[in-house]
Amino acid sequence: MRIIIIALLLLTASPHLVQAKGKKVAKIVIDAGHGGTRDPGAHGSFSYEKDITLAVSLKLGKIIADSMKTVQVLYTRTTDVYPTLQERHEIANKANADLFIAIHVNSTPYTYTKVKEGYKTVKRHHKSVKVPIYRSIRHHETSRQGVETYVLALHRNSQKEKSIGEYSDNFADSSSSTSTSAAGLLDVNDPQTSIIISQYSQAFLSKSVNLGTRIQEQFGVQGRRNLGVKQLPLEVLAGSAMPGVLVEMGFITNPEEETYLNSERGQEEVAMAIYKGIRAYKWDVEK
Repeated sequence: MRIIIIALLLLTASPHLVQAKGKKVAKIVIDAGHGGTRDPGAHGSFSYEKDITLAVSLKLGKIIADSMKTVQVLYTRTTDVYPTLQERHEIANKANADLFIAIHVNSTPYTYTKVKEGYKTVKRHHKSVKVPIYRSIRHHETSRQGVETYVLALHRNSQKEKSIGEYSDNFADSSSSTSTSAAGLLDVNDPQTSIIISQYSQAFLSKSVNLGTRIQEQFGVQGRRNLGVKQLPLEVLAGSAMPGVLVEMGFITNPEEETYLNSERGQEEVAMAIYKGIRAYKWDVEK
C-alpha cells in the first residue's frame, strides 16, 4: 500500500503541482525579532531593535486582520518576551501557517578610529625616547540606509526539508483521502519520499523569493532604498515548514533611519509596505 501511494505522489508531485497545493493564504505568522532582556537585538543611539520589531509587527497584524477578513494572523510574541527560535518554528508549524514573516532591523558593525592623545617617555637601548599615545574611539553610526529582505540560503535546505517531513500532514489535501494517507507516510529519511519533500522545499523557496520581491517593490514605491532580496542561512527561516521571509526594515545605526523607525509614521509606512507586498503575493498565488 505504501509503495502504491508513494508512486502516485512521485508522479504528481512536480514543482508546478506542489506550487499549486494549498493556494489559499489563510494563516500568516508574524515574528517580531528578538525580545526581552535576553536578546534586545541591535541598538542605536536611543532605541533597541526588539521594541521596533514588536511595534511594527502589531501594526502589520492589525492591517492584515482589518483588510483580509479571511486571513488569520498569529504572532510569535505580542509582549517583551523572548521566544526561542524553536518555539517560533513550532508556533508556525503547529498552526499549519501559509506564510512566515520575520520582522527585524538592520545594523552595521562598530568601526574604530585611532586618535593621538600625546606622548610618553620610554627607555629604549638605554635612551629616553618619546612615543605617541593613541586612544581608540568606537563609532556605531553609519550613513548606510535602505531595506532588504532575506530568504533561506540553499545550504540550509536540509533543515527545511526535515521540518517539512516532520509536519508532512500539513500538506495533505483534506478533500483527498489518498493525499491525507500519503502525507502521513512522508519520511525525510526515505529516499523516495525525500524527493517529494525536496520539491516542496524548492516550491517554498520560489514562493519566498516572490514574496520578498513583492515586499521590496512596495518599499521602493514609498521611496525607500531597495537593497534587494538576498539569501542567508537563517535558523528562523530554516525551521519553518512553509514559505517565509525576513524583512530588515532599515538601519538602526543610521540616525535618520533610527528616528524614522521609532516614529508612528515610519512604523505605519513600514507595516503598510509589508502588507501590500503580502497582498500582491496572495493575489499571485490565488489568481
